[in-house]
Amino acid sequence: MAKQDELIFGIHAVNELIKRGPERFIELFLLKGREDERLMSIINLSKKYGISTQLVNRKVLDEKSEGEQHQGVLARITQGKTYTENDLEDILSQAKEKGESPFLLILDGVTDPHNLGACLRNADAAGVQAIIVPKDNAARLTATVRKVAVGAAETVPLVQVTNLVRTMKQLQDNGVWIIGTAGETDHCLYDEKLSGPMALVMGAEGKGMRRLTRETCDQLVKLPMAGSVSSLNVSVASGICLFEIVRQRRT
Repeated sequence: MAKQDELIFGIHAVNELIKRGPERFIELFLLKGREDERLMSIINLSKKYGISTQLVNRKVLDEKSEGEQHQGVLARITQGKTYTENDLEDILSQAKEKGESPFLLILDGVTDPHNLGACLRNADAAGVQAIIVPKDNAARLTATVRKVAVGAAETVPLVQVTNLVRTMKQLQDNGVWIIGTAGETDHCLYDEKLSGPMALVMGAEGKGMRRLTRETCDQLVKLPMAGSVSSLNVSVASGICLFEIVRQRRT
């Protein structure tokens, strides 16, 4: 596979990308003998857009996906767009033109691709305009991330920034209130006002946010934990926090 190519697998991820970017497909591999409704939908779409399709056995798919759960479908595609600090400005400008208040998710130190994929899915469902991650020490947009995101990787821009703290300060200068999650604070998520231009910062499970990231936040909040477990998976916690913000913004 050439460096400029990517792999993508999973029914939802492939189906969504065919709809949004059929021109990116180089070749599509489908499990021979499988003819259920979900796979037929992909077959019909690939015919519609003239995508080259090959029927192969499961061993070929297993080898190409390196053991990941491919669901009988895998594609080789051209590399997607990488979003940067400059793109973030455009994303926020477009949101402003639509009359939308900034709503962002910042991930600090989240390196697990499954967590990133789940966070992308949460972000799409909540109406987040972009996820911001540092270029270093962060999960990248891989085939596994796309599969877990079930199509959200094609709808929510993943913005990679060189200096996360500097980007946070630039957002603050533009009126975005930044809240971070931290177990040591006394402020409960449900007691705080979370409407208006907002960015939510989530740290890696266990380590949490880095010190400078934490210190740059305008406010720290925590989830009320009633049991013996001290923290939640970052994707679960982000979903809870994002939808509390959604609830408050709607009212």
